[in-house]
Amino acid sequence: MRRAVFHDDHEVFRARMRDFIAAEVTPHYGEWEAAGRVPRDFYGQLGKLGIFGFGIPREYGGSGPTSFTFNAVIAEECARAGVTFGGASAHLALPATFVKYTTREQKERWLPGFVTGELMTAIAITEPGAGSDVAGLQTAAELSEDATHYVVNGVKAFVSGGAQADLVLVVCRTPGADPSDRRGGMSLLAVDTRAQGVVVSAEPPTLGLRSSDIVEMTFTDVRVPVGDVVGGLGNAFSCLADIFAQERLGIAVGAYAHAAGAVHFATEYVKERTAFGKPVAAFQNTKFVLADCKAEVDALQAVVDRALGAFDAGELTADEAASVKLFCTDAAARVIDKCVQLHGGYGFVMDHAIARLYADNRASRIFGGTSEIMRTIVAKSMGL
Repeated sequence: MRRAVFHDDHEVFRARMRDFIAAEVTPHYGEWEAAGRVPRDFYGQLGKLGIFGFGIPREYGGSGPTSFTFNAVIAEECARAGVTFGGASAHLALPATFVKYTTREQKERWLPGFVTGELMTAIAITEPGAGSDVAGLQTAAELSEDATHYVVNGVKAFVSGGAQADLVLVVCRTPGADPSDRRGGMSLLAVDTRAQGVVVSAEPPTLGLRSSDIVEMTFTDVRVPVGDVVGGLGNAFSCLADIFAQERLGIAVGAYAHAAGAVHFATEYVKERTAFGKPVAAFQNTKFVLADCKAEVDALQAVVDRALGAFDAGELTADEAASVKLFCTDAAARVIDKCVQLHGGYGFVMDHAIARLYADNRASRIFGGTSEIMRTIVAKSMGL
């Protein structure tokens, strides 16, 4: 059935994305996964496509207000090909933060490069000892005696796109907070990765998202000018809470896209694969499994499309987005697992797109708040 959230301009954009992925991503993707990152100049190609300009004011080179549905098209087309845009996913998640919480001077410094891909960004929140419990972070920023800069010390884990980022938004504790307020005193500092003391200290081999340069970063006596505080001193948690709805929706959209992609790959595979003298698609079990998968994907699509519409209307709350993320990531996991099973042994081989989708999707129940945290949020919204 026709999806009401998409229109003709989306389909033009979709065709452009599909052609770009087929020509510029799929042929090289194995090399990128082996390297753990995409080539740096690939971000320039994405910049030329205009996707980094979504939501960025035209005066800074962007496209102005843009529906989040265009981000959904990117997710769907990447999943359909079994690929990702590497660390660009983190950069694509940050326009709203940079537009809403930066000063005019900061916008003039950062946004033109943000749009072209010359200035790649990432956000560093998680620490080795603080994941879903954001308030438990220990990275600290002390104000210098002359009050001209902060000195940052700490370690951040799982920074997506961190190895190639030029500017990283680092969540850290700043002076003046009430010790009894675990959420207070946290600030967002924009750290230039070329600054002395910024080191990519580890690049763990992740199960999935292997081209996304997900790294650990260490900050040792890093000097950050006071003019590079984003969103005001002590307001990091408010800034983060304000973008939770988009983050959770983005993960839910990605999970739906993975499930839809998995059904596409499995359907094509069972038509071609033979067993006991006939196509695997001819067996009743195969038909029933894929019919169940399609029904789940249809339900996922309905939930995602409703949430996309609500988000664009400014009506999607963080609590509602938590429910969407919880449902979509759990349902997608079921679907993709069934599709891997239909591939038999080849579903276990990473050269096959279905295996990459399986591995990549697993992160969706961890990143952006674990499924357990999502359940806690949803239950609290119910008054429980």
